[in-house]
Amino acid sequence: MATKTATTTTRTKTTKKAAPKKAVPKKATRKSANAVRPKSAAKVKTAKPMPKKQAKPAKAKRISLLDAAATVLKSAKKPMTAKAIVEQVTAKGLWTSGKGKTPHATLYAAMIREIAKKEKDARFKKVERGLFAAA
Repeated sequence: MATKTATTTTRTKTTKKAAPKKAVPKKATRKSANAVRPKSAAKVKTAKPMPKKQAKPAKAKRISLLDAAATVLKSAKKPMTAKAIVEQVTAKGLWTSGKGKTPHATLYAAMIREIAKKEKDARFKKVERGLFAAA
């Protein structure tokens, strides 16, 4: 019995050597208008005096709603709701509302936060549900 043997051939990759690159001549660079123009005709920049800045009048520092509420509550004889405080503050002109639709809710939350954070040193105290007085 004759046995056949399988022969395997492996191919090797042949690599080509890179040909040396030819030297490419440099392109002529474009010259600006000042470089082409003779030096006698070159434009000369003159320094312009800087305008003096005039002092702006100092803006009155805008008081916060919380500070204005503390002022209103000090002068009030009885506890007030957040909505009533906001109405008093805007009526006295201590604070003007921005774009918010519910400044009384923002004030209520801010007063609650201050009471919780500062405890005895807070400017407000909560008398009843929704009513605040000056501490």
